[in-house]
Amino acid sequence: MSIFTTPLQFGYFTALLYAVLFWIRGYREERLPDTLMGFIMFFLGMEIQDYTFGFAGINVLWEELNGFPRYFHIAFAPTIYFYLKALTNRDFKLDKKLAWHYLPYAIYFFSNLAVFLMGSEVVNKVEKFRYAYNINGLEYIAIWISYGIYFYLSLKLYKGYRTWLVNFYSETESIGLIWVRNFIYLIIAGEVFRLIWHLIDLMLGDLPFEQDWWWHLFTVGIIVYVAIRAYYQHTEIRLQYHPQDESTLPVDPINSQNPSNPSVNPEWTILKSQILVLFEQDKIFLDPNLSLGRSCTQIKNQYLCALSCYQPELLQKLQRLCQSISHR
Repeated sequence: MSIFTTPLQFGYFTALLYAVLFWIRGYREERLPDTLMGFIMFFLGMEIQDYTFGFAGINVLWEELNGFPRYFHIAFAPTIYFYLKALTNRDFKLDKKLAWHYLPYAIYFFSNLAVFLMGSEVVNKVEKFRYAYNINGLEYIAIWISYGIYFYLSLKLYKGYRTWLVNFYSETESIGLIWVRNFIYLIIAGEVFRLIWHLIDLMLGDLPFEQDWWWHLFTVGIIVYVAIRAYYQHTEIRLQYHPQDESTLPVDPINSQNPSNPSVNPEWTILKSQILVLFEQDKIFLDPNLSLGRSCTQIKNQYLCALSCYQPELLQKLQRLCQSISHR
């Protein structure tokens, strides 16, 4: 045990432990987000596996298993994107139509597996091939392109989700998913840190493993942060966010009718007063699961009788409004 070995072993086994826990919970509760997060934790563990084994004196990875496709960089970014989609929309399914997102990883895996199965001599010849360095460079570029595309899509999805969230839920802290945004930024920072360390390694020559170790320690920090935040991000609210919902966000019907003079439309003014009474007296905003659909249900249950007595035409409009919002 040493300062170099202990943190990596802790991060490695933490990642594998939480991967199993996520897979078990995902299977038991039929939660796709947990299943995907299990793979994300597994990928993070594989990221530091070489150095974890190396500092422990275990050389099986580059002796008996040299050439085996044990890296998951190209599959990492799309899995994070699909995790976020599944987390914000419980109806999301990872079906065969989305399999093409993992085509680059399939090419990497099966091509390297074919070489590995041919034997160690073929693996050594491929590694010494004159264009092997160029092929590795193309693979590295493909990884960064994958990160750029899917992290952009993930951050765009997160931004739209946050806009949608504040319009449909009163309590947003537990389902705000700010930690997912932080996770994406941490991954980007980790890859930039790794790239900088790689450039330093090239400029100064092959650094000793003890000096080429720091970006793995950064990955251990990411593993611990994601494992804890993701495992306890377990809400009973069945989120159903769709990106197209951003174009159908609720608007203020009074101000949209006549922003300069809302009193021109007295029917909407009466409706607004009834809603204000509902919030100020009944304090329905204290309900952590409050949504527009549930608010409309309470409005109908508590005020339809009163409205039908003195404003029957407003009653019909209110019913249509509540039905349209409840079905969103």
